[in-house]
Amino acid sequence: MDINLEYYKFFYYVGKLKSITLAAEELSVSQPAVSQAIRHLEDLLGSALFVRTSKGVRFTPEGEVLYSYVQRGYEYIRQGERKFLEMRNLETGEIRIGASDMTLQFYLLELLERFHERHPGIKVAVTNAPTPKTLRHLQDGLIDFGVVSTPIHSKHGWKIRKVHQIEDVFVAGKKFQGLKGRILNYQELEKLPILCLEKNTSTRNYVDDFLKENGVVLQPEFELATSNILVQFARKGLGIACVVEDFVEEYLQTGELFRLEFDRSIPKREFCVVTDSRIPVSAAAGKLLEMIDI
Repeated sequence: MDINLEYYKFFYYVGKLKSITLAAEELSVSQPAVSQAIRHLEDLLGSALFVRTSKGVRFTPEGEVLYSYVQRGYEYIRQGERKFLEMRNLETGEIRIGASDMTLQFYLLELLERFHERHPGIKVAVTNAPTPKTLRHLQDGLIDFGVVSTPIHSKHGWKIRKVHQIEDVFVAGKKFQGLKGRILNYQELEKLPILCLEKNTSTRNYVDDFLKENGVVLQPEFELATSNILVQFARKGLGIACVVEDFVEEYLQTGELFRLEFDRSIPKREFCVVTDSRIPVSAAAGKLLEMIDI
């Protein structure tokens, strides 16, 4: 049965207020418009819904049964509208972000702190994974956007914004003091104990590709899951760690670690924010992306 849902809106208010006059005032329409809508609904359903009385209206048995369902449906719709408006006004909502340890620690954390101060009702879910896995999550629609490090193998429909520059370096502790101040070539690394991230991360792939271009293939002493652990291994003198310089800045300043110098630097790369233009983001995610653009 194809019935104009507007009729049910009029029916809901007449039933709720037990008065056509009060329903018209609530809806800001004329009393005849309400009466006409109720008559149309009764004609389409083939049954009277109200009995008119001197004090207003009361339900017929059929009208009372119908109202019990219409009331739940209409109020559920209104509840949905309220939740929608709360999300649009950034009172509630959720943002799903994909990020690596590195992008989370050195870029995203400070941004999320500022966002949370402005919009405390927004839930932020961060999926922590290396760049390749984060990009798969984006492709599968599991996150609103990713904050990853280059290189990125772009997919159709992705929007990529560079937001922070980073540099890959090799660092060592006091055990390797003899290397400090020397200008090295990368072939010398093949004879030293090397600490690297596990394979299939963007950082490891980037450095490996650069070294291969220079005729160097490393056989790491340790392959570890995170850059923070690499730094701790280097501090203990277990080898020479390949990390992004941001991770070791504190220890470089104190002299606990030093940076190895080479005849050619590894080209710098970037943190990037990646979105999929084919997938609309939530109002909350859109607001956070606006903060990134500023």
